[in-house]
Amino acid sequence: MYTLFEMMDAIQSFMETGGNVLQWIAALIFVMWILIFERIAFLKFGYKQYEKSIRDSWEARRERTSWNAHQIRQAVISRANNKLNQNLMLLGALVALCPLLGLMGTVTGMIEVFDVMAITGTGSARSMASGVSKATIPTMAGMVGALSGVFAQTWLNRTAKREAELLEDHLTMDH
Repeated sequence: MYTLFEMMDAIQSFMETGGNVLQWIAALIFVMWILIFERIAFLKFGYKQYEKSIRDSWEARRERTSWNAHQIRQAVISRANNKLNQNLMLLGALVALCPLLGLMGTVTGMIEVFDVMAITGTGSARSMASGVSKATIPTMAGMVGALSGVFAQTWLNRTAKREAELLEDHLTMDH
């Protein structure tokens, strides 16, 4: 239990070192990963049941070759594709926002460095250290968040596309 308190203390110290922007980046990364886990859970559990119900209802149709049947098939595939791609555009926006917030942290940290330099002069490296850490830590956090999100988003997009193509292949037009 003591190590849990040490970890929390280390995280709190890291967050204080990174400044206010780091808290926004942490919240953004948290929301981004909640969306990623939701999409993974849907693909692994919810979509399989949804796909099975679609396939069963299609197979139960007596007539699958007319223009009406083709339109129904296209509508079903489109709905499934919408479900598969739900929140992926939002996820892409959050991934793109991570490095931008990191850049904002860099700018605010450098402003603090320049303020210290204006007050104390250029000779006090120790007094500038706080601003430099507030400039570099948010940048690093934003890039790490963006990279992790890019990998997850790429996998989710590829998986959604593959599942949509597989569904389209399974819903045959012949009888």
